[in-house]
Amino acid sequence: WSGSEKAPFRDPCSLPVPDLKQTLDTYLRCVKLLVPEAQFQKTKTIVDKFAKPGGVGEILQKKLLERREKTENWVYDYWLEDMYLNNRLALPVNSSPVLVFPKQSFRSREDSLRFAAHLILGVMEYKALLDARSLPPDYARGQQGGTELCMEQYYRLFTSYRRPGLKQDSLITQSSAGANKTQDPGHIIVACKNQFFALNLMEKSRRLNESDVLSQLLKISKMAENAEERLPPIGLLTSDGRTEWAQARDALLKDPVNRESLGVIEQCVCVVCLDEPTGVQPTDSNRALLMLHGGGHDQNGANRWYDKSMQFVVGADGVCGVVCEHSPFEGIVLVQCTEYLLKYMTGSPSKLSRGSSVTELPAPRRLPWKCSPQVQGMLASSAENLHRLVKNLDMEVFTFRAYGKEFIKKQKMSPDAYAQVALQLAFYRCNGRMVSTYESAATRRFREGRVDNIRSATPEALDFVKAMTDERASTQVPPLLSACSIKAITGMGIDNHLLGLREIAKELKMDTPDVFTDETYQLGHQFILSTSQVPTTVDMFCCYGPVVPNGYGACYNPQAEHILFCVSSFRECTATSSLVLVKALEQALMDMKDLCNKCHTGSREKGAAKPATPRK
Repeated sequence: WSGSEKAPFRDPCSLPVPDLKQTLDTYLRCVKLLVPEAQFQKTKTIVDKFAKPGGVGEILQKKLLERREKTENWVYDYWLEDMYLNNRLALPVNSSPVLVFPKQSFRSREDSLRFAAHLILGVMEYKALLDARSLPPDYARGQQGGTELCMEQYYRLFTSYRRPGLKQDSLITQSSAGANKTQDPGHIIVACKNQFFALNLMEKSRRLNESDVLSQLLKISKMAENAEERLPPIGLLTSDGRTEWAQARDALLKDPVNRESLGVIEQCVCVVCLDEPTGVQPTDSNRALLMLHGGGHDQNGANRWYDKSMQFVVGADGVCGVVCEHSPFEGIVLVQCTEYLLKYMTGSPSKLSRGSSVTELPAPRRLPWKCSPQVQGMLASSAENLHRLVKNLDMEVFTFRAYGKEFIKKQKMSPDAYAQVALQLAFYRCNGRMVSTYESAATRRFREGRVDNIRSATPEALDFVKAMTDERASTQVPPLLSACSIKAITGMGIDNHLLGLREIAKELKMDTPDVFTDETYQLGHQFILSTSQVPTTVDMFCCYGPVVPNGYGACYNPQAEHILFCVSSFRECTATSSLVLVKALEQALMDMKDLCNKCHTGSREKGAAKPATPRK
């Protein structure tokens, strides 16, 4: 296939537009738990008016149905802009998730460069699969088992760049190479001591092998040591708010030297960050923090270029992982790619041959920058803003070891749903209320599908957490079962549909309908709990920051005999504490297990008179 063509997709199913009444009924059901009764009644009146026959809702629904006929995916552009491109917050912590590798045991600086070289070879191999469009398709599991999934997100892994804008960012995607195997694999950017170097993956019509790449990394490491040639840490600007970075970029672009350097970075395959040792104890929580923000401008926080989709971090002290700019693809695609790379590194021995003509390779190019006093002032401001973000982030990585997903499956429950209910119980015990909860649910069985939101703060979950918090409650397993099963089957999301209705009203130059200016709608979209299940099959974990100042980020990875949770919050908010929520989560999981065991004991006693029927 040529680069402009789509990957073959055998089941070209376009995303349906949900029924308007169903969405509005579900919306009311979700927000009823979040607001006082009087406010809910006001919201219900607004929604009923919006939904009435011939009303605004029906007009907008008709326009959405027309849009579906004309587009690959009716919500994709609206969603991308709303979720990412319009967001003005800094990418680190607020938007970019990370994968944290197990701590590596490097004996020397060269050891870490060998690891980086091996990783880069893995990237070249994986990218060749993508360019040839020969990646095998993913298939849905669970309720939609067997459905072939849209693969478009994979083709953006190494071809995308998020360019900052004053009001809205742009997601730039180059076409991937097509099936021509001799095609130039491009170049990567290597960040070392806050300097940026372009490393070509092909020289003199020959693809670099692992020895070549290592030789180039050694040259880069040596060049970066030279303090006299060291340039200002321009990467810091990419860690700032998006409008601030857009203004700084405009200032940089005034000089042709900067224009060329920016162009080279925007066109790269990925960034490899060779980090300095930090001296920090490499606990899971500390490695997560370092991956999310680099430790600030005085550690490795400037040794990044946050606009690039894939940044592989290789620390000389063994702190390694991936930082991902989230707008082109979802976490599962990041995980699949990274698992391929880690399996490649363990499964294919390092091919560091002697005797290849490495010495003849031209040295990688240090990207030059010209810094005006204006840009110098912006760098100082970006450094201060990153420092504030570093001080503010509170992260707890917690491995719950009493049981894992095997126990949960034996209870005939979904491990994902079970973890969600545990989070609801933990939060309720700490705060005495339920809050708007976001859990991403993939919509890749549709063309260009990304995610919708499963709102796991349901009436069934509320019944359960109340029963668990009530001292007089007896064995309450039926509510646990219903809390979990409802969560698992509510696949028809409402958030994308409401977003589509809101955005099409804007396009039609209509006044914003009351349903979207109502304070309940605003509150319902303040996701105090931002959650995601990111399972892995190799030893690594995913984490991210909260999406609101008074919220939590909660990422979890259920394994057979343990569950790993990464809980983040901001220290500036006195109402949140990652450690407090983690302790409540541990208690919730123990209490839920006791409940399941009580239920089994009770059902055994009830059925004791009957002969046991063996299971087939």
